[in-house]
Amino acid sequence: MEIPNRTTVQEFIFSAFPYSWVKSVVCFVPLLFIYAFIVVGNLVIITVVQLNTHLHTPMYTFISALSFLEILYTTATIPKMLSSLLSERRSISFNGCLLQMYFFHSTGISEVCLLTVMAFDRYLAICSPLHYPSIMTPKLCTQLTLSCCVCGFITPLPEIAWISTLPFCGSNHLEHIFCDFLPVLRLACTDTRAIVMIQVVDVIHAVEIITAVMLIFMSYVGIVAIILRIRSAGGCHKAFSTCVSHFIVFSLFFGSVALMYLRFSATYSLFWDIAIALAFAVLSPFFNPIIYSLRNKEIKEAIKKHIGQGPQVRYFS
Repeated sequence: MEIPNRTTVQEFIFSAFPYSWVKSVVCFVPLLFIYAFIVVGNLVIITVVQLNTHLHTPMYTFISALSFLEILYTTATIPKMLSSLLSERRSISFNGCLLQMYFFHSTGISEVCLLTVMAFDRYLAICSPLHYPSIMTPKLCTQLTLSCCVCGFITPLPEIAWISTLPFCGSNHLEHIFCDFLPVLRLACTDTRAIVMIQVVDVIHAVEIITAVMLIFMSYVGIVAIILRIRSAGGCHKAFSTCVSHFIVFSLFFGSVALMYLRFSATYSLFWDIAIALAFAVLSPFFNPIIYSLRNKEIKEAIKKHIGQGPQVRYFS
């Protein structure tokens, strides 16, 4: 029996971007602004926390780590999106696609782990305020942050290694705006193994997301139970304000991630696929610096303090 000749795919072409030059520019400008804001905003948060000793607390240590991960997370996809919008050939090499998937998911999983740790940190701070300083030490903060990163950067390796062994011998047109597991797997030469592994990937993502959501949810149940017992309105407001920002970030990020990765056999139109992907890959990171700075009194005061200490011109008569 003659074996058909197969040409291995060396690159993928993003086919979800607009073909019109005008539409591409219209998409490029706000995306460039958003990316610049994400990078600058998170760098400001990291710098302010490092320069102010009174912000050297577990909560702000975790916020700084989250800001750093946000920069890496968005840098894995947005720069390539920007170049694709202005390029006639919107392609990415096979190895480049694997690297993009790896760094996108490794930083994303690290954020999921860190958000879970931040929820536990708020639980300890509110539910056990007397024991909190002795439990959440700087050493433990560093260990938890590093553990989140190690977990994030190890977890996607088996999936990436497996995808790198699959045969891609058909169309190389990727119906997405960046490389992600399901769009890439759809281009693999159809066989039973690929279909089974797509289901396995779905289950892995579901376990990761549901585990994190349940841990965070249980932390907030404990927090709410304690807040309801606080009799003074001032104390209740203070306790609530310490975790509301984290809850908003949690809702934005996990809401869109759940829509994308807890679909199982359900399929969306290309429009909704892209809209959901933009929600957790672009919009959620865009709102994080706003939430952690504009809604955070201590960071706002620290920023104003450093702005006020800028170079002053003195006039002598």
